[in-house]
Amino acid sequence: MTKFMISFPSGAMQVSEEELPAVSKAAHSVIREAQEAGVYVFGGGVNESAGTVLVSGDGTIRQGTYPETRLMDGGFTVLDLPTRDAALEWAAKIATVCRCAQEVREFQYDPEA
Repeated sequence: MTKFMISFPSGAMQVSEEELPAVSKAAHSVIREAQEAGVYVFGGGVNESAGTVLVSGDGTIRQGTYPETRLMDGGFTVLDLPTRDAALEWAAKIATVCRCAQEVREFQYDPEA
């Protein structure tokens, strides 16, 4: 099994305030489906009001991120799946209920994780 992150940036989800409860309910139903299937690892939304902090090897702490890093916001789900095709199927389910395209990224295998 391989872990996949399925995600989208905040700006991609274009739904009205009136639609948000229905979208949220539908998204949670897909998450419950993944939990029941035993493939859900974790997920959620990035807390955009909490600033990013960069901690260097010498312990120095500063606000911000690597200069080459783009903004990380929005929502994500990590699933443990047998194939990339399975990840694409779950991404399609999430894209449908969230009403926006999803990025799929594969984590490298780590035997100790």
